[in-house]
Amino acid sequence: MKKIYVCGISAFLLCIQVWAQTDYIHSGKITFERRTNLEKRFGSDQRMKRFINEDNKIRVEQFSLSFNDTASYFAVVPSNEPEEMAWLTTKNAYYQNLTGQNQLMMLAVFGQNVYVSDSLPQRTWKITDSKRTICGYECRKAIYQKNDSTRLYAWYTPMLVPSVGPEGFCGLPGTILGLATEDGGIVYFAKKIDVLPPKKEELLLSPGKNKVYSINELRLKIEKDYGSTPWGKRLFDDLFRWL
Repeated sequence: MKKIYVCGISAFLLCIQVWAQTDYIHSGKITFERRTNLEKRFGSDQRMKRFINEDNKIRVEQFSLSFNDTASYFAVVPSNEPEEMAWLTTKNAYYQNLTGQNQLMMLAVFGQNVYVSDSLPQRTWKITDSKRTICGYECRKAIYQKNDSTRLYAWYTPMLVPSVGPEGFCGLPGTILGLATEDGGIVYFAKKIDVLPPKKEELLLSPGKNKVYSINELRLKIEKDYGSTPWGKRLFDDLFRWL
């Protein structure tokens, strides 16, 4: 009887463990690490090559994504340490209203925060059979072919239910835990997942009294003000890579 009792308890605990591993998650906070290869980002720009060497060509930054079934907020994690050449990478923030299917973005444009409001993007994803494990969750690879020269890869898990991800990416049947440009120049991967409902203040982004643009208005403004310069084209490419 004692052996039967012990076996019964073990079986029960095993069932509990399996149930816990397969339980779907609807809210939490994900910490992402972004690795940017500055050599790939700036390509043949001779002026920028003066600043980039083997020691600093890979820039590593932390971002967080707080989410629940109705909203998400993605932003850079402030660093307490002095950041060398922080201006070489973008640090955009995204608030997404999943119920209303709209978003507010804060985009960094030449040291200024520009606010952009729009509906959630509609992207056509190709979901593949390729899989990998990220932070203990099995993820499936999806491909987004934005145009002839821009292809992005995402790894999502259906175990985290809300359709959210870094840089405002969404539209997949689950949460994106990995995102990368085709050349590997910019790569996001989740490093930590806290399964706790976010606080109200962790899901807020307010433009205050700043002007709020539409995406088309911002596109026309950048093309008009900076489109004729090489650095203006790079700014345009950096911003609209994700939009």
